[in-house]
Amino acid sequence: MTTDLKYLALTALLTGSLWIPYVIAQVITNGFLKPSNYVDPTPRPLPLWGKRADRTLMNAVEVFAPFAVLVIAAHLTGKANAMTAFWATSFFWLRAAHAVVYLLGVPYVRTVLFTLGYVSVVGIFVELIK
Repeated sequence: MTTDLKYLALTALLTGSLWIPYVIAQVITNGFLKPSNYVDPTPRPLPLWGKRADRTLMNAVEVFAPFAVLVIAAHLTGKANAMTAFWATSFFWLRAAHAVVYLLGVPYVRTVLFTLGYVSVVGIFVELIK
């Protein structure tokens, strides 16, 4: 497996795991779901960290698709190289740090990490269109 695909898989696992803090917040705050919760989709109250957990998950899902498409396109076109590996590795670690910082509610750093993650996606794109 190439480095690009390895970090794509790790990013998929990270993204797919970010529901856990949100569910923990729900259970701690509101208890386990009851049958009425399945009928009424009204969001239940959450503490601020629980709301951030939800946004962390949604943000990760939103940025995963472009990253995945570009990594797969680079792989399929034979354009994966040391630079795409660098950008894919960077993207994963930036997203992992972004999730932690988002969950903790650290201002400014979150925006910097998000922006650097976007730069990583652009880096893969540039390698792809060369």
